[in-house]
Amino acid sequence: MKWLYLAACLGLASTNTTETPATDGEKARRPNVVILFTDDQGTLDARCFGSQDLQTPNIDKLAKTGVRFTQAYAHTVCCPARAALLTGRHPQRSGVNTWMQGDMKGKAGRNMALEEITLAETLKAAGYRTALFGKWHLGAHRDHGPMKQGFDEFFGIRDGFIDNFNHYFLHGDKGYHDLYEGTAEVTRKGDYFPEMVTSRSLEFIERNRDRPFFLYLGFNIPHYPEQALKEHAALYRELPMPRRSYAAIVTTTDHYIGKILDQLEKLNLRKDTIVIFQSDNGHSTESYAIRGAEHASGYPKGHRYGANGGGGNTGKWIGGKGTFLEGGIRTPAIISYPARLPQGTARDQVITVMDWYPTVLELCGIDPPKVTLDGRSVLPVVKDAKAVSKHETLYFQWQSRWAVRQGDWKLIGTRDRKGKAKLTLHQLTGKNPEKKNLAAKRPELTRRLHSLHEAWKKNVTPGSK
Repeated sequence: MKWLYLAACLGLASTNTTETPATDGEKARRPNVVILFTDDQGTLDARCFGSQDLQTPNIDKLAKTGVRFTQAYAHTVCCPARAALLTGRHPQRSGVNTWMQGDMKGKAGRNMALEEITLAETLKAAGYRTALFGKWHLGAHRDHGPMKQGFDEFFGIRDGFIDNFNHYFLHGDKGYHDLYEGTAEVTRKGDYFPEMVTSRSLEFIERNRDRPFFLYLGFNIPHYPEQALKEHAALYRELPMPRRSYAAIVTTTDHYIGKILDQLEKLNLRKDTIVIFQSDNGHSTESYAIRGAEHASGYPKGHRYGANGGGGNTGKWIGGKGTFLEGGIRTPAIISYPARLPQGTARDQVITVMDWYPTVLELCGIDPPKVTLDGRSVLPVVKDAKAVSKHETLYFQWQSRWAVRQGDWKLIGTRDRKGKAKLTLHQLTGKNPEKKNLAAKRPELTRRLHSLHEAWKKNVTPGSK
């Protein structure tokens, strides 16, 4: 098995980090790792990130016990963000540059390359018990998936989203059921999916309290359909739509984050657990309705289930999910590890979702796998608010669209309705950042950033060398 090979390659890991030397007691057991990955949570959509109209006491509490990042980047949609998180690499390296296979029982499609060494595989090789509860979205094929890439346990959805009560994927003329224990389909109609995956997570923590564990809780919320708990919907009755609906599902997400944090505290594990929180992309502005007259979910044609046009908060930034504007790719992010890291502070340096892989390994005293990692440990900027970000240039690509950011400038490549390439240059400073296309006024800068993208694309595309 690949994880056994990893164990040999890693030498079952060093115990050295650049942080404060561990005591003998700390060396006896590595820290637990919990990643709370939310879905479509907007740039500023927690009270501690600036949205004072939201009630997010648990995310706020997490920020008070850790480090909050104001320039954290994920990706423009779900699949590439999850690949980047789990591999520490640009998703193009693993073949994740378009939608992955969604239905395990459907036609074979794209799946993340099995050759990728995920964070779960690396931690498992070092003795961790590993679990993913929630959303995978990196390919639903039976011969791929979480339990083929380092997770001992998986319960959740293999594709991207479901109705939270009947567990059907709603896009398309027919849709399909998507709830699995490993590769075994599970039928639990009427049970609320966020509650199910959180309950499984609590049980996993309890069961593994005496050994190091890695829990990846891939929330499917606040992603549409925005089916918040009733008590949370009641909190926002005075807000206008679509903020009212979105705020409620954000608070429901926060509620389940609180259950995880409470369990860690109850079992006296919180101090020695690395907790990472981030969203996969910005808030959704999508609106959808059931297309087919005989949809498998049972919903009638015309039933609406999207994000009501978008209720997220991006502040001065523009854009949302599906764009490379700041509102689409800049997300809330926090790391909390009370035993070793500062608490109640913020950092403004650029970090990316790829950075969590090397950061976790450094904190756990585990050598990285012998592959190219595009992520960089965030520990230098955590230790020093004046430290320079390791990311001088940021690169993104999804299907035929892409972006490159360097300093205060971002070049975005798209195609018009006729398929012709279009370049837009955006400045990230000023009162109205990114709103103007300055490509015509700065042609040399546009060409230079375009050249950077072309070189990067060649470097990360398999078989291009």
